Amino acid sequence: MSYSADLGSLDKLRAQVGREVFLTDWVLMPQERIDRFAQATEDFQWIHVDTARAAKSSPFGGTIAHGFLTLSLLGKFYEAHLSLPFCEMGLNYGLNKVRFTNPVRAGSSVRGRFLLGKLEDIAGGLQLTFAVTIQIDGQDKPAVIAESVVRQYFKTDSSGEGAA
Repeated sequence: MSYSADLGSLDKLRAQVGREVFLTDWVLMPQERIDRFAQATEDFQWIHVDTARAAKSSPFGGTIAHGFLTLSLLGKFYEAHLSLPFCEMGLNYGLNKVRFTNPVRAGSSVRGRFLLGKLEDIAGGLQLTFAVTIQIDGQDKPAVIAESVVRQYFKTDSSGEGAA
């Protein structure tokens, strides 16, 4: 069960600092997704793509998702949940800290929890810093703990002036 806080105005967004603002739906991590990520990044380490060897030789009993594959879901999660009607564009600004704390086995599902830790005004918009936890279904220890920074830029009217 996913949810998103009401972020329909700048005042409502500011009131959410220090609170969890959204929880995503579960996302399945099948071997096919892991293989496609390996193709895209040319990271073919056997622990990710060799199902027979990983079943026999890995400490995890099978293949695991790349840590960066799990982390890359942040974009999907922001697209689905960070909808600010007073902004027209958002950008991934970076990460202050990332830890891959638990491997994600192929076939597992993950979801993200996003706590808005900081909100700063920037030229033409806002900078939001989130404490992100990516959980693995059925496990207590999360897959990823990260501090993610995004920028959202205010809508402009036809004169080029900010609308917010």
